[in-house]
Amino acid sequence: METHSPPQIRTAISTSYAELSDTLRIAADYIAENQVEIATRSLRSVASASGVSPASYTRLARALGFSDYEALREQARSELNKREQDSFQDKARRLRTDADQPLLPRQVAACIANINGLLEDVDQELLDTVVDRLDSSRKIVLIGALASAGFTDYFAYLAKWFDDRWLVAGRNGTTLGSTLAGVGPEDTVLIISKHPYAHRSVRAAAVAAGNGATVVVLTDSHTFPGLQYADFHFIQRTESPHFFSSYAATLVLIETITGMLVARAGSGADARIQEVDKHNRLLDEFENV
Repeated sequence: METHSPPQIRTAISTSYAELSDTLRIAADYIAENQVEIATRSLRSVASASGVSPASYTRLARALGFSDYEALREQARSELNKREQDSFQDKARRLRTDADQPLLPRQVAACIANINGLLEDVDQELLDTVVDRLDSSRKIVLIGALASAGFTDYFAYLAKWFDDRWLVAGRNGTTLGSTLAGVGPEDTVLIISKHPYAHRSVRAAAVAAGNGATVVVLTDSHTFPGLQYADFHFIQRTESPHFFSSYAATLVLIETITGMLVARAGSGADARIQEVDKHNRLLDEFENV
């Protein structure tokens, strides 16, 4: 049986625009100019922002050749991801083209720019709110896959020095599902995900939100599909002459959050750190120098 690829959204709009009603044209204009919003936000949010009913978006999707609105949204995600993938390939080619230029100073300059960007990109009031939420949570579940997995481990390593409520989901013999089954409104799920986005991170955000947990996302773009489930999110710049994303700004944000939590914990954190250090030495975790 022959299958057909879904149409490109802008091409479909251009082809069908003359036949659309005034209302569907308003919806089509919004989709054409706000593809990131279509890819990342719920239909209800898109309808509210554009002033067009959800039912009109469903009718528009069918008029453009999609089975339903969800199929149109998946196409928006696919197109955005394709643009990002093309960017990776272009960067890899440039690395070969610029092989005679030292990479270290370019990489350092890019990381410094990304880190400096945190001061512009992160709202201090929002950061305080998120840290307050983490401080008051029953437990904090960290989720990261692919390149982000190691950074959730580092996050947990820092946090567990002064706080035993933190755990990394889906690691060390536990499944992602078994960890998420225990979360609820008193808990926070913190997800780190950078392009290319892992399906399990998006699904985990949906499950956590469905269980009533607070969802916090650290990502590199508003195109991350899991943002539609997030209560709070932070976007970090990841520019790099390398073909892959830089995590330098994300590391600074992780270290900032844990530092703020230590400051809130007071003398209790001091006692916990001292106890952890004592047990590490009893277990001979550190090399004596």
